[in-house]
Amino acid sequence: MKKVMLLAAGLFFALSTFAQQTDKQPPVKKIEVNGSAEMEITPDEIYFNISLREYLKGKTKVEISTLEKQLQKAVSDAGIPKADFTIENVYGNNFEILRKKKDPQEFMARKQYRLKLSKLDKINEILGAVDAEGIENARIASYSSSKMEAYRKEVKIKALQAAKEKAEYMLSAIGNKTDGVIEIQEMNTDNYSDVRPMMSNYMAKSADSAEAASDIDFKTIKIRAEVRAVFAIK
Repeated sequence: MKKVMLLAAGLFFALSTFAQQTDKQPPVKKIEVNGSAEMEITPDEIYFNISLREYLKGKTKVEISTLEKQLQKAVSDAGIPKADFTIENVYGNNFEILRKKKDPQEFMARKQYRLKLSKLDKINEILGAVDAEGIENARIASYSSSKMEAYRKEVKIKALQAAKEKAEYMLSAIGNKTDGVIEIQEMNTDNYSDVRPMMSNYMAKSADSAEAASDIDFKTIKIRAEVRAVFAIK
């Protein structure tokens, strides 16, 4: 029994001594800073929607198949790969839906197509080759960059470098230096936004109106990243 008590007392003494030694260790000197970086890029993946609609030319209906063939040929002639030309939606309406005797001429079909482009220089050529009365509307649906992940990585690295540079020049002002990083936290990462206005919707009602597309000033994308970093002080 005495041996057990002596062993317990010895263990308690050792733990107390260790705790006292730990308490005597000086606190870690550190500096906490934020760093940010941003980059403007021009999109090279532009998704452009074109909607075609049937219409009556006198008493004759211009079929959606006719308009579609015109668009397909225009896209092919512009050198756009077949894989980058897809059907987005199909719909239609009947102006005489309440009539008991339905007239096929009254049903007007509509189709929406999507083009994937690297730039907009072919839009004039494509829209100009399609019957303008059959083009209901055309617009830019979305845009991005094929190198977006690489750009995001680059901006994150620059944000961290900016944080380190900030810590170093702040410490140098008081004669100190950094001594390695303790903690890094991402903040507002993968954030990007538009920075210039543009024409996002283009209504095509005549052959001449296709020329308006040449005045589009396509917006750039601003990618931004921010980090919080904690550095030890020598």
